[in-house]
Amino acid sequence: QVQLVESGGGLVQPGGSLRLSCAASQNIFNFNAMGWYRQAPGKQRELVATITVGGSTNYVDSVKGRFTISRDSAENTVYLQMSGLKPKDTAVYYCYASILLRNYWGQGTQVTVSS
Repeated sequence: QVQLVESGGGLVQPGGSLRLSCAASQNIFNFNAMGWYRQAPGKQRELVATITVGGSTNYVDSVKGRFTISRDSAENTVYLQMSGLKPKDTAVYYCYASILLRNYWGQGTQVTVSS
């Protein structure tokens, strides 16, 4: 069974930075892709960033140039470095891992951007 454990959320002022971590219970190269979704109150879950097994990355337009997804295979961990945070980035952020057309999810970590 795949387990994903997120950490790194919190309260940050506008313009600040946070780094989210997603630790997987198995080798991250077993997955076709990993990444991050977010869900703000009253809104649908939104795909924020992905990284494929080959290392290709993709971002939603609203975070391009501010967020960076990366991975550490030795730690079986995927990261989301978030900079230039805005109040509209406030959401619960969920890590996911995709394998054989099935997605696995972490429990979510709250990110709040507020002064």
